[in-house]
Amino acid sequence: MLELAILGFLYDAPLHGYVLRKHIAALTGHVRPIAESTLYPAIKRLEKAGLLARATEPGSVAAPRHVLTLTEEGRRELRHRLAEPGPRDITDENRWFTVLAFLRHLEDPAAQAAVLRRRLAFLEEPASFFYDGDRPLRAEELDDPFRRGILTVARATSRAELTWLRETLASLDGLGSRRA
Repeated sequence: MLELAILGFLYDAPLHGYVLRKHIAALTGHVRPIAESTLYPAIKRLEKAGLLARATEPGSVAAPRHVLTLTEEGRRELRHRLAEPGPRDITDENRWFTVLAFLRHLEDPAAQAAVLRRRLAFLEEPASFFYDGDRPLRAEELDDPFRRGILTVARATSRAELTWLRETLASLDGLGSRRA
C-alpha cells in the first residue's frame, strides 16, 4: 500500500519527501500513520529498483532538499499494480481506497472497469463480522446493540459503495463502447 501511494503521488508531479509524507498521511494516516522510518526505506527500495529518481535542490533556508521523480519504469509499474491489484488490495478497505485514489492513471476504461468489477464481486458475496456456524448473521439477528451497530454501519457503507460502483461501471462501459 505504501509503495503504491508513493508511486501514485509521484505520477502527477515530483515531490519533496516531506510533502510526499504529508500527502500519504492525508490519504491513509488516519488508519496507518506513516513514520519517516517506514517511508524513507520504501523510497530507497523504489529508487534502487529504478522506479523513482532523486535529485538534490538547494534549500531556501535550510539544508539541500531531495526531490523525488517517477521514472518511466515507475510509471509503468504503477499502471501494472493498478491493473492487477492483489486480492488484499480488493478486500481490505484501506488498501482499496489507495488503489481507488490512483485508478485514474489507468487510461483504458475497460481496465478501470475490470478492477471495479473485482471489488463489486467481493462486496456482493454474503459476509458478516459475526457468524452462526457458517451462516453470516444480520444486524437484526443480534441482541448486542454494539455488534448490531457495526453491522448497520457496514451495511450502509456497502450499499453506498455498491451504488457508486454500479453507476461508475455503467459510465465506464459507455465510454468503452463509444471508443469501439
